[in-house]
Amino acid sequence: MSIALLTDIHSNREALEACLAHAQDHGATRYIFLGDYVNYGADPVWVVDTMMAHAARGAIVLRGNHDEATAGGAVQMNEDAQACVLWTRAQLRPEQIDFLRALPLSAEEGNCLFVHANGWNPQGFEYIHGPMQAARNLQAVRARITFCGHMHDPMLYHMGLTQRVEAFSPVPETAIPLSAARRWLAIPGSVGQPRDGNPAASYASYDEFNSLLTFWRVPYDHDTAAAKVHAAGLPERYARQLQLGA
Repeated sequence: MSIALLTDIHSNREALEACLAHAQDHGATRYIFLGDYVNYGADPVWVVDTMMAHAARGAIVLRGNHDEATAGGAVQMNEDAQACVLWTRAQLRPEQIDFLRALPLSAEEGNCLFVHANGWNPQGFEYIHGPMQAARNLQAVRARITFCGHMHDPMLYHMGLTQRVEAFSPVPETAIPLSAARRWLAIPGSVGQPRDGNPAASYASYDEFNSLLTFWRVPYDHDTAAAKVHAAGLPERYARQLQLGA
């Protein structure tokens, strides 16, 4: 089974459409979404409707901190992000807000944990900035492989018997064997708000049968997505980030 892992969509219709089409073309048979469907971008209604449709078909759909904030949770945001929260909340229908509020924070299947921020305290939305936080996650969870979002840069961490954690930036389109002798933490990067200097959307796929993980970069019409952010009156920085990938 090939699982498409998508996260941090941030109301970016163009990026999500491109990634879903790419995943389908590359044989995805299941979809798992790791949170943050809203804010920053101009298409929250379409994105949340798409998440609701996937959830109805059996996809795992998790709650991120931006989903939590939009649904009324007490999540700290900077001034620009809070402006997006208020704008987004006003766009969504009540049943969409209820959908976001009811989403789980994590899910576990077999040897895999799926979570938005981290496995040691999913509701705290703390970031995995590097090997230290990755080690904390890998030592705290039962699962051999953790998939999480929250960080917008694609990254892969692994830990062997010595408990030392190593990190490397994956090369897109290169399948990585996830050895059973190690524990792994994979961050697919952001579909809708990449911040590693590359504006192409980022997601990953996992071949369960062969235990192979592949990271993908998908070009999309980021100029249209940015123009929509500008037209909606959202903070201009989020339009620039789409065009620069940073």
